[in-house]
Amino acid sequence: MKIMIIQGPNLNMLGIRDPRIYGNIKLETIHQNIQKHAEQMNIEVDFFQSNFEGEIVDKIQECLGQYDGIIINPAAYSHTSIAIRDAISAVNLPTIEVHISNIHAREDFRHKSITAAVCAGVIAGFGPIGYHLALQGLSQILGEIQAIQQAQRQAQEQTMQQN
Repeated sequence: MKIMIIQGPNLNMLGIRDPRIYGNIKLETIHQNIQKHAEQMNIEVDFFQSNFEGEIVDKIQECLGQYDGIIINPAAYSHTSIAIRDAISAVNLPTIEVHISNIHAREDFRHKSITAAVCAGVIAGFGPIGYHLALQGLSQILGEIQAIQQAQRQAQEQTMQQN
């Protein structure tokens, strides 16, 4: 199982930017902790961060055929980016949206996520542990997809044997 973790704008400033909301942990440390958790789950993860919407769209598109799923923290773009929403929808990979802060407890403009509607789920407000929860959720979703595909293959084989 191979997962791409995409981090949006200003997440490279974690540990510096508003620690009252985002905590003191740096993005590099978050990634190291995710890596350890993923290894325990036998999941391969890669990381990408950009402050640029088009680069995030490109990375989502590059995931097609290379990754089984995506975990994305679109950050401020979750509230504004139809382009990122469309890219997630286009690749049709199971995707979980993560927010370190509880976006529903913040400013009104942060309450609506445009990208959430095309994601399998959203995890918000659990701090960096939200990425671990997303890994577990995505692993479950991908396991269910594999089980369904296997059952479909077996049903096809049985049909072919009967004919």
